[in-house]
Amino acid sequence: MRLFAAVLPPGSAVAELARRVEALRALPGAGRLRWAGHDSWHFTLAFYGEVPDETLPELRERLARGARRHAPYGLRIAGGGRFADRVLWAGADGDLAAIRKLAGTAAAAGRRAGLAGPAVEGRRGFTPHLTLARNRDPRVDLAPFAAALEHFDGSPWTAASLTLVRSHPPAPGVAGARPHYETVDSWPLGAPGR
Repeated sequence: MRLFAAVLPPGSAVAELARRVEALRALPGAGRLRWAGHDSWHFTLAFYGEVPDETLPELRERLARGARRHAPYGLRIAGGGRFADRVLWAGADGDLAAIRKLAGTAAAAGRRAGLAGPAVEGRRGFTPHLTLARNRDPRVDLAPFAAALEHFDGSPWTAASLTLVRSHPPAPGVAGARPHYETVDSWPLGAPGR
């Protein structure tokens, strides 16, 4: 299974961002971008890649223990940017130290469960973001899209859980197909037991 740990924004935060993204789709070049579906928006904390079935129980246990060590924290979707001209994203504001620590815990859970790879080797320079669109067309400049997100400031919400997500790749050979995501498990932050 292809897995990652994430923080999922609530429906109200997704709806606010969706309204702003709808306006972005009117910008020149928007039709050449591969837009992520609203149901796929998440803050990736650690990407594990292919996880063998026999490793999953230990990974779950380590993530559950890690979630108990973190209190819920305030977050909001705010601003935006781009990674070169390849990825357009919306950013985060609020207790960024808390989400960075949670990302470190999620990465450590993967390492301790025996998963290796650059995505779980630590998150120095971790930038919490939601991927909005991907660009493979060198003629499309993402700067105007990022500028249009610069002053976006969504409503605050409480990040209260750590979620393990399975990524299903897009159907091969299907134009416009996107990956879809399935929640494998979720743990409340700061909750004893479970």
